[in-house]
Amino acid sequence: MRTLYDMIGKVEAVVGGILLILMVLLIFSGGLARLAAHPLNWTIDFATCFFAWACFICADIAWRRDSLMSIDLLTDRLPAHARRALTYLNYMILLAFLAFVIIYGTQLAWTSRARSFQGIPWISYSWVTASLPSGALLLMLTTVVKTLDLRNGRRVNLSAG
Repeated sequence: MRTLYDMIGKVEAVVGGILLILMVLLIFSGGLARLAAHPLNWTIDFATCFFAWACFICADIAWRRDSLMSIDLLTDRLPAHARRALTYLNYMILLAFLAFVIIYGTQLAWTSRARSFQGIPWISYSWVTASLPSGALLLMLTTVVKTLDLRNGRRVNLSAG
């Protein structure tokens, strides 16, 4: 299971990087085309779609690496067992929230399937809205792995999040 989880992390890093590069290239080429008096309006639309996906993928990458912002001024002063209990509590709250996002994000993606993305008839708006439950699923997987690591005594950051 750990090897599959690590492989997903590597794929996330590659996909996240590709999406960020594509966003920059699309915005830059759109600007150059506008400068040449031949605007490509669709470049901003696709960059927006890639941005939505990149946000959630990169959020999971940051969560995997414990690189998300946290304020641990008070939790660092707690005894180890209290920090551990607080970390469990945070993980359970996160899992509940991510389950909510997956359920309602999936419903949103399903209901927006007939809507076209920025007026482009052959692209469904679901491609953008699907980034929400997909990203939440990745974040949930990481949270489950972090919870199991904490239970099994593996190295975990015992700050509040």
